[in-house]
Amino acid sequence: MAVKLAVVLVLFNLLALGIAKDFDFFYFVQQWPGSYCDTAQSCCYPKSGKPAAAFGIHGLWPNYNDGSYPSNCDPDSPYDQSKVSDLISRMQRNWPTLACPSGDGSAFWNHEWEKHGTCSESVLDQNGYFKSALNLNAKVDLLKVLVDAGIEPNGGEYSLTSIKQAIEGATGHTPFIECNSDSSGNRQLYQVYLCVDTSGSQFIQCPVFPRGKCASTIQFPSF
Repeated sequence: MAVKLAVVLVLFNLLALGIAKDFDFFYFVQQWPGSYCDTAQSCCYPKSGKPAAAFGIHGLWPNYNDGSYPSNCDPDSPYDQSKVSDLISRMQRNWPTLACPSGDGSAFWNHEWEKHGTCSESVLDQNGYFKSALNLNAKVDLLKVLVDAGIEPNGGEYSLTSIKQAIEGATGHTPFIECNSDSSGNRQLYQVYLCVDTSGSQFIQCPVFPRGKCASTIQFPSF
């Protein structure tokens, strides 16, 4: 009986370790609202009003080193706004929804938690997940970084290399830049990906980048 119990405990510990290691790193993704809105689909401002002209949080996404990622890991852990009540004002400012129809942000945050946050529950509970993203956002002011490098959101065109170099110079880590297209088909700066360790607290060099690429010169629209 003692031997069986020891085997069960070993298996349980191995399982627990496996659960704790259910992803390898996070993508921390910030989006430029001007590019979200400057498309054929356009956007809707949240009920709280037009967001500030700043890169807003899109999400904190667990990923694997091979480029794949887990999603919707725990259907028994729904988004519960009461668990993040102390963070709502920060989320409204820094994690605003731009989807139509206009909303209060809860649908956006619900999606991010259920698709991505539930896959990091072994490390971050619901409050910790959103707080980690907000704290990461506070660590790097992407708009200031770019403006200080002469890259301004005025509809002008800038080299992709100069954008990457400015962000890498400020953070010490190479970003991935995602582009989208405006209503005329021009490619524009849309999202910036930085990688984060599994604690959700420290930026790291990305083990792998997402697929896709921008043109060598892209627009930075106003907002």
